[in-house]
Amino acid sequence: MLRRVNPGLPRGGEVAFFEVSHSGETFKVNLRRTNAARRFTLRVRAPSGDVVLTMPARASLCDARSFAERHAAWIGMRLRRLPRRASFEPGELVPLRGVLHRVTSRRALRGSVWTEAPCATETGEPLPLLCVNAEPCFVARRVRDFLVAEARRDLEAAVERYARALGVRPRKVTLRDTRSRWGSCSSAGALSFCWRLVMAPSFVLDYLAAHEVAHLLHMNHSAAFWAAVSATCRDSARAEAWLQAHGASLHRFALESRGEDGRGSPGQAAGVGAAEAAATSSRRLR
Repeated sequence: MLRRVNPGLPRGGEVAFFEVSHSGETFKVNLRRTNAARRFTLRVRAPSGDVVLTMPARASLCDARSFAERHAAWIGMRLRRLPRRASFEPGELVPLRGVLHRVTSRRALRGSVWTEAPCATETGEPLPLLCVNAEPCFVARRVRDFLVAEARRDLEAAVERYARALGVRPRKVTLRDTRSRWGSCSSAGALSFCWRLVMAPSFVLDYLAAHEVAHLLHMNHSAAFWAAVSATCRDSARAEAWLQAHGASLHRFALESRGEDGRGSPGQAAGVGAAEAAATSSRRLR
C-alpha cells in the first residue's frame, strides 16, 4: 500500500511510506530519497522503532517496493529483536547512572523526586527506589524532568573538569534528546549532549564529556585528538564498548510505553555517532 502526503508535491516528496507483508505481519517502510544514495538501504532503527528505506533520487518506487518485499522477513526479524519499549511510569525499572531504580509514586512533604535505599523485590534482590511526590498520572513527566536535571548537573561538572585539564573553555553546554549521536561539538565551541547518558554508568558519561571537550582542541579524530582524550579519560575503550552493546537500550524509555517523538537535532558537527551505529541494522544492495 502506498501513501501520498500531497499529490501536488514533486516526485521526490510524493510517497512518504508504503507497507509490505510477511507471514501475516504488515510492516510500514518509510522512504527517504537522497542524491547521495547509490543503492537501496534498509534500516531498522531502535530509538524510534521504525523502518527506513533510503533510495537513490532517480530510483523507481516499484524497485524500492520490490527490494523491501524481498527483505520483509529480515525486517520482521529485526523488529522483533528491538528492546521492549518502556515508560517512566510507576512500577517501571529505570536506570540512573547505570543502577536500576524502581519508580514509585509516594506522596510526601519532601521534594518532587528523590532516591531511597534499596528494598527487597519479589525475587529477593534489593533495588533502590526512585520516589516521585505526584499523582500516578504525573509521575512519568516528573521522572523525565528529574533525569534531565541530573544529566545537566553531571555533564556540566564533567565538562568543567576536563576543560580545566585541557586548558579550554566551551561556549555553552546544552542537552537534547538526540537519536543520531550522544554528543557533539560545534565549530563555535558549543557542546551538546543527549540527556539519556545519565542512565548509563558514570564512566560512559564522563567519557563523552572528555570526548567532546577534546574537540575544542581538535575538530577531528586525529591522533592528536585521541591523545587529548586519553590524557584526561582512561575509560575510552570501555565506554565505547558499553555504548556499542547497550546504548540502544537507553532510547527505549519514553513518557509512555508506546513511545514519544523527541527526535532532537544532531546538527553538522564533530561528535560521537555511536548511538546510530549501535541502534541501526542495515542491508544494502549493490
